[in-house]
Amino acid sequence: MFGRTQAENDDQFTRVEWGLFVGVSLIWGSSHLLIAYALEGLTPSMITLLRVGIGALTLWGIRAVQGSHIPIAPADRWHIFAISVVWVAVPFSLFPIAQQWINSAVTGLLTGATPLLAAVASVVFVKVAPRGIQVAGLITGFLGVVLISLGSAADGESQARGVALVLIATACYGVALNMAPPVQAKYGAIVTMSSVLGVATVLVAPLAVVDFAENEWRLRAVTATIALGAIGTGIAYWIMTTLVGRVGALRASFITYLIPVVSLVLGVAIRGDEVSTLALIGAPITITGAFLASRKVRGT
Repeated sequence: MFGRTQAENDDQFTRVEWGLFVGVSLIWGSSHLLIAYALEGLTPSMITLLRVGIGALTLWGIRAVQGSHIPIAPADRWHIFAISVVWVAVPFSLFPIAQQWINSAVTGLLTGATPLLAAVASVVFVKVAPRGIQVAGLITGFLGVVLISLGSAADGESQARGVALVLIATACYGVALNMAPPVQAKYGAIVTMSSVLGVATVLVAPLAVVDFAENEWRLRAVTATIALGAIGTGIAYWIMTTLVGRVGALRASFITYLIPVVSLVLGVAIRGDEVSTLALIGAPITITGAFLASRKVRGT
């Protein structure tokens, strides 16, 4: 299920790769804000179903336009299923639940732990470890994340529960980033992620059906969920899977060092989210870590 694949570029990021990097950072940094609006009318399970389902429809629509009709080989279907569970069904279900107790800024800030967890998963499953300046970037970025999240779990049991759920979801991301490259290399980003999101839609549907009557279909909540699905899920996963194929899982995971910064700015500016002083100190440190992590490893 896990396999080592050669990244297309192990040198410094090109302009295209920086464009993909920044683009998905902005989209996913906005996702937690959209979830906060969606929770004003919809249940967590319905948000998850609509997000994943609309994302799947978006990518299948793009596939239809492009004429991408590559079927998934029977031997790879279990791999697609596993990625659907770890990268989509579980974390996408946990984020809306967690945001009932913690705000969008804190949620986004906590996802900055993804690169560390991706590195651990890379060492355990793929036997590939970060080297040289990438290690410095990993340590620097994670220091920023620690500063950001130190006060988040100290404000009561509910906040602690929310933080725990986000960290579980983030751990799933770290593992999934090491699962996706072999399939992406074989089928391409759009075929891989349209298949993954299609399977995940089926997996998350039962819970949404159970509490369907509890939803209040308010316009802002529905609009936010549509944007979350089409852009924050469909398009974003297409971009992310492309980036993983170009620069490798570990370096692609460093986008989550910028996501916290985007979440922080949007949460505070638009919703008035409260964050600690440590978060303001940690945010620029995460940016520094992302920059160092993208540098070329000497001697490769």
